[in-house]
Amino acid sequence: MQASKQANKQTNSKRELEGKTLMTKHLALIEKTQSLIAAGDIVGAEAALVGLADAEGDAALMVVLEQLPPKDVLAVIREYDNSKESVVGLLVTPAQFARAVVIEKLYKDLTRTHLRGMVNAVIFREDADPVEFLTAIGDLEGGSEALADYFSDQWSRVEGFARSGGFEPADEYGKMLSQSALLASAYERPRVQQDEIADQDWMQLAWLLRYELPDLFIEMLMVLRAKGSAHKAITSEDDEEDENDDDVQDDGKVETGDTDRGKATPATRESDEESAI
Repeated sequence: MQASKQANKQTNSKRELEGKTLMTKHLALIEKTQSLIAAGDIVGAEAALVGLADAEGDAALMVVLEQLPPKDVLAVIREYDNSKESVVGLLVTPAQFARAVVIEKLYKDLTRTHLRGMVNAVIFREDADPVEFLTAIGDLEGGSEALADYFSDQWSRVEGFARSGGFEPADEYGKMLSQSALLASAYERPRVQQDEIADQDWMQLAWLLRYELPDLFIEMLMVLRAKGSAHKAITSEDDEEDENDDDVQDDGKVETGDTDRGKATPATRESDEESAI
């Protein structure tokens, strides 16, 4: 009995030591990964994480990903490559991914290329439930804004989809459905079936939002409209300023300094001299 207790105690002590050693290794890897990211070596950072998965398995990498700050997870997964699968992108959880997505705007990438690329790569990965990922994004503050940014290049067609259920572009000056009208049509039967637009891109994502998460779809659309209105207002102000600048340049007025120097009206000056003679 005493020998058995001693053996159990030794086994527990061994496990504790192994656990501490493993934690130390993980902390060292996290520090290395963060240093590489800070230095701009995203490829090196991902390679370090992949090395952990190769050596200790996917579970070990998932533990490390849980301890990495969202900004570091984002730095790795936003550098997607369509030619190969990213181990980090394959293992990131919906919650981790959502925390990364809502801060992607800090990169100020107006093309949204990286945002769309990483969203498509992760949400539509083979083992993923896209609705689970979208729900996690929508549950966070800034989630609907991130989704609106994702659709920013397809505003007209998303608006058309909200109105008719098809993906024909909406008339820029056409009547948009009110929020109450959108809510009333939220549970209509799809006009287009998902398998018809299963492109693992923005159309499929829009379809999932409208028919699986209608409240989030409407919230996203409201943000998208607000962003569109703000952009138009800024563009109009810039156009007005350009017109005013043109008016100032072409108003036909002469600088008084030139007139005083006799440079603006030489013909008149010569006429005066002849008159005096």
